[in-house]
Amino acid sequence: MIGVESIGILGGGQLGRMLTLDAKRMGYRVVTLEPFPESPTGQVADEQIVAAYDDLRAIGELGARSDVVTYEFENIPLESVRLLEGQGRVVRPNGDALRITQDRILEKSFVRDLGCKVAPFAAVATHDDLDAAMREIGFPAVIKTARGGYDGKGQWVVRDEAQAQAALLEARGAALIFETFVPFELEIAVICARGADGNSIAFPVTENQHDHGVLATTIVPARITPELAARARETTARIGAGLGIIGAYCVAFFVFDGDIYVNEIEPRDHNSGHYSLDAMQISQYEAHVRAICDLPLVEPKLFEPAVMVNVLGAGTGDYLDGVAELLRDPDLKLHVYGKRHAALRRKMAHFTVLAPTVDEALAKAEAGRRKLRWLAHGPVPQPSIAGRLP
Repeated sequence: MIGVESIGILGGGQLGRMLTLDAKRMGYRVVTLEPFPESPTGQVADEQIVAAYDDLRAIGELGARSDVVTYEFENIPLESVRLLEGQGRVVRPNGDALRITQDRILEKSFVRDLGCKVAPFAAVATHDDLDAAMREIGFPAVIKTARGGYDGKGQWVVRDEAQAQAALLEARGAALIFETFVPFELEIAVICARGADGNSIAFPVTENQHDHGVLATTIVPARITPELAARARETTARIGAGLGIIGAYCVAFFVFDGDIYVNEIEPRDHNSGHYSLDAMQISQYEAHVRAICDLPLVEPKLFEPAVMVNVLGAGTGDYLDGVAELLRDPDLKLHVYGKRHAALRRKMAHFTVLAPTVDEALAKAEAGRRKLRWLAHGPVPQPSIAGRLP
C-alpha cells in the first residue's frame, strides 16, 4: 500500500502497545480503538478512540482515520471488520481469515482439510452431540468453547462421562468442540509474516510453557530436532497461504510421539514472539507493519538463544518489587505494559534474557523470576502503579 501514513488498531493491550511502538519508530501515525481509557496501546498511540468493539459508529471513525486497519487480538466482532470492508477500508488480516480463526470448529476443520494433523474432534451443541462424541472420540478429552476462550478460559479436561456432562452444563449453551486429549511432550509455536504478494518469512520455532493456560515462558530456539522444526515452519506457511493472511500470525502445535499436531491459529502478533524485540534484527511487530503496509519482508536472524518470561500478576498487590535487582543483569531487557491492577495471572510485563546457550538463558531467566514479587504497596504507601516502574 503505497502512501500509508496511519495505522488503525482494534484492541488496546500489550501486543498493540509493542506494535504501536515499532510502527511509530518506522514513521507511522497510530490510532487505536479500545473500550477502556488509558489502555496499554492508548498510552503510546497518537490517538485512542474510547468505544466498544461493536460500536459501529466508532468503528467507522477508526476506518476514516486510518489507511489500513489491523487488530491485536481476534475476539472482536466479525461484524465490525465486515463494516470496515464494506466501506472500502483495508483490513489486514481480512474478515475471511478472522471468521475461520475465531471459531475453533471452523479452524480445526480448515486445518484438517488442508492436510495438516489435528487431534480428532467433534462439534457439540446438544446432549446427543456429546453422547456421539464420547462414543467416537472417547476419554480423556478436552472440551472447549468454540468461540471466545483464551488463556485457558472456556476449557475443561474431562476423563469420564460425568465430567463431560458437567462441562456441557457449565458452558450454558455455548457451542463446543470435543477433542482428544493429546499427552504432548512440548508445546511449540511458529510466527510467520506474509505479504500481499504471497511472500512470507518465518521466525524461529519457540518452545512455550504455560501457567494454568497462560503463557509463562518462551524458549527460543525450541529444543526439538531440525526436521521437526522445518515441518512446523512449513506447516505454518501453508496455513497462512491457505487463509490468505496478510500480516503476522502464529500457529501453535503440540509435539507428541515424534510428530506435530496443530492446536490453534492466532491471526495476529503473539505473546510467544515478544523475545523478537531484543533477540533479533527484526521483531514480529515490525514484520507485521511491513506486511500490512506492503514493505519488503526480510528473513529474521536470531542473535543468541533467548528466554522470555511473562511477569504475571499474583493477585496479592499492585506494586512490583525487585525491579532494581532484576535490572542488574546486563543480558536482560524488561518491558512494562502500563496496566494498573495485577490480577491473578494477568500479563503485566515481560523480560527477555539472551545467553550463549538455552540452558544458560533458562538459568538466568529463573534467577530473574525469583527476584520479583507483588506487594500491596511500595516502601512508601502510594496509589496503585502496577505495570509502571516504582
